[in-house]
Amino acid sequence: MIALDQVEAKTLDSVPATMRAAVYRGVNDVRIETVPVPEIGPGEVLVRIDTCGICGTDLKKIHTGSHSAPRIFGHEMSGTVVRVGDGVETFAVGDRVMAFHHIPCGECFYCRKKTFAQCETYKKVGTTAGFTAAGGGFAEYIRVMDWIVRSGGLVKVPDDIPFEQAAFIEPVNTCFKAVRMLSLEADDTVLVIGQGSIGVILAALARRTGATVLTSDLYEERHAVAAQYGLDRPVDARGDVVAIAKAATDGRGADVALVAVGADALISMAMDAIRPGGRVMLFASTQHGTAAFDPAAVCMDEKTLMGSYSASVAIQDEGIQLVFDGYRDGSLDLTKLISHRFGLEDAVAGIDLASHPVADSMKIVIKP
Repeated sequence: MIALDQVEAKTLDSVPATMRAAVYRGVNDVRIETVPVPEIGPGEVLVRIDTCGICGTDLKKIHTGSHSAPRIFGHEMSGTVVRVGDGVETFAVGDRVMAFHHIPCGECFYCRKKTFAQCETYKKVGTTAGFTAAGGGFAEYIRVMDWIVRSGGLVKVPDDIPFEQAAFIEPVNTCFKAVRMLSLEADDTVLVIGQGSIGVILAALARRTGATVLTSDLYEERHAVAAQYGLDRPVDARGDVVAIAKAATDGRGADVALVAVGADALISMAMDAIRPGGRVMLFASTQHGTAAFDPAAVCMDEKTLMGSYSASVAIQDEGIQLVFDGYRDGSLDLTKLISHRFGLEDAVAGIDLASHPVADSMKIVIKP
């Protein structure tokens, strides 16, 4: 006979059989539907979603048809454990958590080289709300698969950290990875092109190294948000950004340009804005195409064009603590980046706004 408290420790009786979700049905076609709550297996966990951010990669998939339908996207998510599978000992019903949707194997060639995003296991998606696994955060509940739970991809969130802050753990990791790759020094000048929520996070993390950070954007409203993170060197993107970067560095150009906008035309400008021996980091160039830049700038001027994609488990613990401590001391309260909150029934409107950003739209989240 199983004791009642043992049953209660495994599941929450109020979990329904069905839930609402924003279901991708084809290019530019997302519908609010009723779908089954995912079943979990041994080693797995069911999480009720509190907050899920809308990411640019979600939008790319929706608008380009790069992924088959139907799917439920969303991966910047946090919530509460409501059911645990057999063999799960480190999590219990009621735990506040966030989930990474990708975790690498830790053993393959790419993992040994710490290029985790190229690991075949990493490329598999380990969280789902049904259909082909695609994150699932645009739904009421997600199933977190066993390798994610087992390998550190499910993270406990302290009671004093809001779910909205915890939902930034995954995107902060991706930004932290890019900034770490640059090995910035205190006498560096960094130009961050684009001050959407990701651009602000990149700039704020760069500033924490002691570097001087110039932030370029079209909108005064976004510069005002960036100023809350100590970013006090705004650049009007409608002006001559290259000239401003050179004027700020005795004519040399910035040491680093971080491109936080997925516009290929900006790559050439970023290359022009850095000094000989400087570096351009592409952060948002996730669609294949071609871009013009001067190859002699790479060869003769010794400029470096580089990229950073997705998260890194090598800095996961440090990035998590950065999010928690940054909220507690106010230095990185990321909830200030949230400009719009949509209930799940209005998720399509949220996706539309995120797809057509305006001056006062920053991070847009869905809150089932």
